[in-house]
Amino acid sequence: MSESIATSAPAAPRTYQVITYGCQMNVHDSERISGLLEGAGLVRSDRDVSEEGGADVVVFNTCAVRENADNRLYGTLGHMAAVKRTRPGMQIAVGGCMAQKDRDVVVGKAPWVDVVFGTHNVGKLPVLLERSRVEQASQVEIAEALENFPSNLPTRRESPYSAWVSISVGCNNTCTFCIVPQLRGKETDRRPGDILAEVQALVDEGVQEVTLLGQNVNTYGVEFGDRGAFAKLLRACGQVEGLERVRFTSPHPASFTSDVIDAMAETPNVMPSLHMPLQSGSDKVLREMRRSYRSERFLRILDEVRTKIPRAAITTDIIVGFPGETEEDFQETLRVVEQSRFSAAFTFQYSIRPGTPAGVMDNQVPKAVVQDRYERLLELVNRLAWEENQKLEGTEVEVMFAVGEGKKDAETNRMTGRARDNRLVHVTVPSDPALRPRPGDVATTVITHAAPHHLNADAGITQLRRTRGGDAWQARHEAPPAPAGVGLGMPTIGAPAS
Repeated sequence: MSESIATSAPAAPRTYQVITYGCQMNVHDSERISGLLEGAGLVRSDRDVSEEGGADVVVFNTCAVRENADNRLYGTLGHMAAVKRTRPGMQIAVGGCMAQKDRDVVVGKAPWVDVVFGTHNVGKLPVLLERSRVEQASQVEIAEALENFPSNLPTRRESPYSAWVSISVGCNNTCTFCIVPQLRGKETDRRPGDILAEVQALVDEGVQEVTLLGQNVNTYGVEFGDRGAFAKLLRACGQVEGLERVRFTSPHPASFTSDVIDAMAETPNVMPSLHMPLQSGSDKVLREMRRSYRSERFLRILDEVRTKIPRAAITTDIIVGFPGETEEDFQETLRVVEQSRFSAAFTFQYSIRPGTPAGVMDNQVPKAVVQDRYERLLELVNRLAWEENQKLEGTEVEVMFAVGEGKKDAETNRMTGRARDNRLVHVTVPSDPALRPRPGDVATTVITHAAPHHLNADAGITQLRRTRGGDAWQARHEAPPAPAGVGLGMPTIGAPAS
């Protein structure tokens, strides 16, 4: 007598999506979050989280810096409550700076959130998700100190040819408008050998551009007593064979020294681009901000950079309408901006950050005044950036092509990338795939048109160089899908970055 044995198909793997707000450090953390979830057997989903068949696990990696960031987050979570009701087993996690700041408030306002984790314990996310699933209860775990340096966690990098490398986390400054030190903690530095080992491992995988990350990169080394450590690190990156481009963000003018400028000028793969936050051109406002430099020192740094690196492109951050800012103070900002001739400026209207000293100052500037000053500043920085870009018309530049930089590339038959000075360049490329660059490839082109925020190069490309980064991009996109993981296991926390 025969008997039939029924077999069931294996369960489909759970899917995830990470939604990121905020700075490059958050982007870097999100790559680690993705790596942890994939190590736990989840598979990435690119479907809209609201659609049927959207991700089973949705992680919001939040920012607390912008005005009304909490209102926007809770509005989004409110929408996700309705989505979750239609999907049994779906989980929602909230991490990052807002989670670190609000702690139990998140679950109080959005009790359907399954996990809340902070900036210091990213590595605990898979464990917290599993605990929440088993116990059917929200898990809130906010560490007060860094448990595992982000770069020591597994990662799923978005780009096969370009990567973030964190050299420090936290900040020892006390700027009155900034909440970051409260949320990221005091500065913690990685050892140079660990950083260079990660850089070498990335290059071995095909990465040809790295951006060194820190809240204040040029104080790197303070924890182990070497004030010249950042300049030494830049020079050491110059010795890594196959590493073509090195960038860093962000330095602080108060601790920016000549040895770093010399290292930039003398290390060929350190790019001629510098992001130097001004914040205000008024010395009075800088004092109120507790920014320990003054406008003349800032301008001297820029002069030294341009003397030693003549083609450097310098960008900045500026805040308009800080408490107590007068029209005279604002005119000082316009003066310094005019002298600085930034290639781009990220301009912000001051907004109260709860928990900061500036947030309780009683001389807040009226919104209408802030808006007027913001518009005048924007007009100036756009004009100066355009004038600086126009100087490049007719010149030859080297472009490394990238994915996602040009929104209109498909309809204009262009590909977009970054020049060595980090300017955005839209390049007309051949339609023949054999002659067309891949993301990660490098070519030379001539600038034919300048706009305030980008350059166009419609004269074609020369000296196309197929790179290892382009090979890595092609291998990723031509490779068969990776085997699907099953379930939500317990990964080894602190495993080396993949």
